[in-house]
Amino acid sequence: MTVDVDLLIIGAGPTGLFAAYYAGFRGFRTAILDSLPEPGGQITAMYPEKLIFDVAGFPSVKGQTLVDDLVAQAGQFDPTYLLEERAEELERLDDGSLRIRTYKELEVRAKAVLITGGIGTFSPRSLPGADLFEHKGLRYFVPKLDELAGHDTLIVGGGDSAVDWALSLEPVCKSVTLIHRRDRFRAHEHSVNRMLASSVTVMTPYEVAEIHGDDDGNVAGVTIEDKAGDVQQKLEVQSVVAALGFHADLGPIEKWGLDLSKRHILVDTTMATNVPGVFAAGDIVEYTGKVRLIAVGFGEAATAVNNAAPVIDPSLKLFPGHSSDVG
Repeated sequence: MTVDVDLLIIGAGPTGLFAAYYAGFRGFRTAILDSLPEPGGQITAMYPEKLIFDVAGFPSVKGQTLVDDLVAQAGQFDPTYLLEERAEELERLDDGSLRIRTYKELEVRAKAVLITGGIGTFSPRSLPGADLFEHKGLRYFVPKLDELAGHDTLIVGGGDSAVDWALSLEPVCKSVTLIHRRDRFRAHEHSVNRMLASSVTVMTPYEVAEIHGDDDGNVAGVTIEDKAGDVQQKLEVQSVVAALGFHADLGPIEKWGLDLSKRHILVDTTMATNVPGVFAAGDIVEYTGKVRLIAVGFGEAATAVNNAAPVIDPSLKLFPGHSSDVG
């Protein structure tokens, strides 16, 4: 399969989603590629229910609400989403455009590329036998709480994401059990205390020994055991949330010839990298004075897209005009 666009955005986090809006505003055909199955990047994967306080115009906004609004904003210009894909190879074609191949052998041809990959490609830390139950009751994040309404749900993990989801799912699910392999939690103490005072069943130190399926291959139960392996229990659950964190790295992008500094991409004031036609923005970039905030990423996205405009179409000016002047 081949996708032809003006701009390929690699990374569907907040910076990438806003870049998709801005590229649409400039009239570009845009595709967004991401290794995760849902837009939102770190927010969707790690803290969809947390409040964010430093986004301009919002006294506070839930992470998933911000992502939903960014998707709606970008959706005005109908970007193509290429999810659960990882960019592998970059090649310059004879006409000066770029060809990107993914590990699933998808081919994307673009006049420019904007990398907004946050801290890189996410690979979730998994559970024994998890590959048999992905999308069949096992998940790594919960962007839509209502999807688990009425379920007996097991959450595995001891960080902020695990505890936040336990608290958020308590009023939605039939029951919520959280297991963690240690007695101490990495999550904020206040959140842990709220969870301990709630109806969530907390079991430590336990880990998953085996996931059981029904006749259709969906999750039907889980065998858990104490860390020493001495005691086993079987829990009847229909959903398992593996909130064990993610591995993150630049992956094959490291081989694209980009100037890097400690796993970050070096850019100039136009957000251009040292590779012609390739721009970068958001947490993945580095320059003197860089501040890693969502608010900064939004500005970098607009800067990158506008500076990519003359690369995509030499007849275009850098400054797009003000959106309020458009009919």
